[in-house]
Amino acid sequence: MINIQSIGFVADVKLENFIENKLGKIMKLNSDVAGAEVFLRVEKSDITENKVVEINLDIKGANVFARKQSKTFEEAADLAADALRKQVVKHKEKLRAK
Repeated sequence: MINIQSIGFVADVKLENFIENKLGKIMKLNSDVAGAEVFLRVEKSDITENKVVEINLDIKGANVFARKQSKTFEEAADLAADALRKQVVKHKEKLRAK
């Protein structure tokens, strides 16, 4: 289950579908992924890269977290998904080694 929360604004359906698609691919990598919490936030700052995406994956035996900031939510979500993918693969390899 993927829970997306946009803080201070309403996320459009296209953005939510984009994030769900990205996380769906990661969840297929590891069947132990129970769910995901996604937080979308616009930080008040002078820089243009003020879109923040935080993703917390609940994996059996561990929690995996990534926080990325970029010009667009899609780019930040893409970067966070890449970071999570690496962590999920690493976690899976660690479990296999036991």
